[in-house]
Amino acid sequence: MSEKIDYSKGIYDARQLGTGRMLILGLQHMFAMFGATVLVPLLTGLSVSTTLLCAGLGTLLFHLVTKGKVPAFLGSSFAYLGGFSIVAPMLADADGNLTVANTKMLPYACAGVALSGILYLLVSLLISTFGIRRIMKFFPPVVTGPIIISIGLILAPSAITNCESNWLLAFVALGTVIVCNIWGKGMVKILPILIGVLVSYAVALVTGAVDFQTIGAAAWFGIPLHKDSMGLFAIDGSETFISAVFTIVPIALATMMEHIGDIAAISATTGKNYIRDPGLNKTLLGDGLATAMAGLLGGPANTTYGENTGVLALTKIYDPLVIRIAAVFAMILSFCPKFEAVINTIPSGIVGGISFVLYGMISAIGVRNVVENKVDFTNSRNLIIAAVILVCALGFNSVGGITFAIAGVNINLSGLAIAAIAGILLNAILPGNDYEFDEGSNEPESASLRV
Repeated sequence: MSEKIDYSKGIYDARQLGTGRMLILGLQHMFAMFGATVLVPLLTGLSVSTTLLCAGLGTLLFHLVTKGKVPAFLGSSFAYLGGFSIVAPMLADADGNLTVANTKMLPYACAGVALSGILYLLVSLLISTFGIRRIMKFFPPVVTGPIIISIGLILAPSAITNCESNWLLAFVALGTVIVCNIWGKGMVKILPILIGVLVSYAVALVTGAVDFQTIGAAAWFGIPLHKDSMGLFAIDGSETFISAVFTIVPIALATMMEHIGDIAAISATTGKNYIRDPGLNKTLLGDGLATAMAGLLGGPANTTYGENTGVLALTKIYDPLVIRIAAVFAMILSFCPKFEAVINTIPSGIVGGISFVLYGMISAIGVRNVVENKVDFTNSRNLIIAAVILVCALGFNSVGGITFAIAGVNINLSGLAIAAIAGILLNAILPGNDYEFDEGSNEPESASLRV
């Protein structure tokens, strides 16, 4: 029976393919998100196991909120790397391995992630109350585009620092990603990061740059939650907590735009308008709850994954059930500490090579965001908003942000936070805001910050 199925029109009910094929399709979706998802904990010092668990749980939670209608996978967001680099920066040790300079700061960074999820909930409520067009006027591409550009530029120096530990591995990783992305076909084009890591890791094995000591000591089974990174235990009202919140929460303004782009892209791929049904308010709510949960459990922020949208387009299997199977596979893998130990042996030179192109692509995506939405920079209003955002983000970041006291509590605003606040205020104050969000179209296109 399955040989007679017409794949050209797309499959919306994967059960007709049989259990075996559904499981294989689920594994494929897990591998599609895998390379980018596990790279985030390597760049932040978070646990790989916790990250996989949060990706799986977050995806299932998103599907619950959206009534199982949207075939979207939620993995780790790269947009928040800028916030983590400020609150809990990573440094290379004597062996060239990345470590968190102050591990006590990780829970505070995760607490900021959790609070940023609540911002999603607020925007979802506002959309439900006032309508999407009225709310989106506060977040036009002239604001979100430069913020995205700033995130990549702020991260750029850390990519060079990681590369310096082993330029050979960095160039191999970078070259492989470029070749796969430009000349690759099918799944090779969809999985450039994963392939780049594997190829450069093979070179690291040959050159003796991998330390296997921690793998043998790791157990095969373990609980993927670690109290020392859970944001739940850092919500204490301290100055450190408040500063982390002000640093990380504004990043959600950029990732919400990413979310809208990804939902539009999934709609275009499947032929169903998910912005209308189940509604953007529901998809934002699902993404926000998943991000809040991940932060509380000690994982990175969740976000809809463009890699999995690519798999949808490639296979034409649009059933959300397949995505949920992938989420379960990710959760199962999260209970294997030995697997995490293998991932942690990846040299920082490889991480640098991957992030070299990754961080640049984040900024390039911001450029694409303003180009595709035809932001007119001959208009002085738009030029001023973009200029202020870029200078605030990069300038204040270089001096550690600004610190001020409210009711005896010292609050530190990062460059990104200042840029977001300045951009939104200028956009609201300056005359000429003519941006109109079209919920009936599939624009803007996917602007995935994980790449």
